Amino acid sequence: MIFALSYSAQAISSTFDHSHALFNQVLNRHVVVFDNQHKSAVDYQAIAKQRGSLKEYVAELSAVTPQQYTSWTPDQQLAFLINAYNAFTIQLIIQHIDAFNSGEAQSIRDLGSFFKSPWEQSFFKLLGKQRSLDWLEHEKIRVDFNEPRIHFALVCAAVSCPKLRSKAYQASQLNEQLENQTRLFLSDRDKNGIDEAGIYLSKIFKWYGDDFNGIHTFLRHYSDALTDSASDAKSLTHSKLPIRYTDYNWALNTTGVN
Repeated sequence: MIFALSYSAQAISSTFDHSHALFNQVLNRHVVVFDNQHKSAVDYQAIAKQRGSLKEYVAELSAVTPQQYTSWTPDQQLAFLINAYNAFTIQLIIQHIDAFNSGEAQSIRDLGSFFKSPWEQSFFKLLGKQRSLDWLEHEKIRVDFNEPRIHFALVCAAVSCPKLRSKAYQASQLNEQLENQTRLFLSDRDKNGIDEAGIYLSKIFKWYGDDFNGIHTFLRHYSDALTDSASDAKSLTHSKLPIRYTDYNWALNTTGVN
C-alpha cells in the first residue's frame, strides 16, 4: 500500500513540467538583461504578438490541482509559485497592451480600478480557484515559506523591481537562483548600497522589513554585495548604519520596442 501511494504521488507530480520549459521560451526570447546582469527589460510588444507560449504556460499553471501541488517537494512548490507570479504579471500587462500603446497606461498601477488595485484583482485561476497577485504573494508564498529572498524574485513589472531573469526558476537550482538574484539586486547601485550618509535601500526592505528578521542582520550576510569597500563592509558588520529608502520607479520595465 505504501509503495502504491508513493507511486501514485510520483505519477501525479510527473504530469507537470517542473523544468518550466514553456516559460523559459518566453523569458529567453523576450527578456533583455543589461548593466552587468543587474537589470532587465521585457519586450511586452513582442510577447503580445507571439502569445502562444505564454498562453500555453499559464494554462498549464491553471490546470494544476491542489492535490498535485501538495504532492510536490517544497522547492517544486516554491519555484511553481514564483514563476506563476511572474508569468501572470506578464499576462496582465499583455492583456492591457493597447492601453500602454495608446499612452493611457504608463505603469502596472494604472491597470487597477476605483475599487481594486491590479494586485487585488482576481484575474487568473490557480490551485482550483480564481486568484489575485496579492493572494499569491501575501496569502500563499509569504505564509507558506519562510524565505525572504523571494522578494528579489517576484517581479511586478516596474523599473525599480528586481530584474526578471531570462530563465525560469527550477526546483533543482532554486537555492542557487535565489542566492544569485539576491546578490545581483543588492549590488545594483541604483537601488542599494552604502554611501557617506549610511545605507540606502530599495523600498522593498521598508515594505517587507519584518520578513528579513532584522534588516541589518540580513545585510551583514551580503556585505560583499552591498558594498565594494572593505571599510564600509566592516562598518556594516560592527555597527548599525542608518538606513534610508530610495524612491520607487513604477514605470513599466519594458524595452520600449514597438
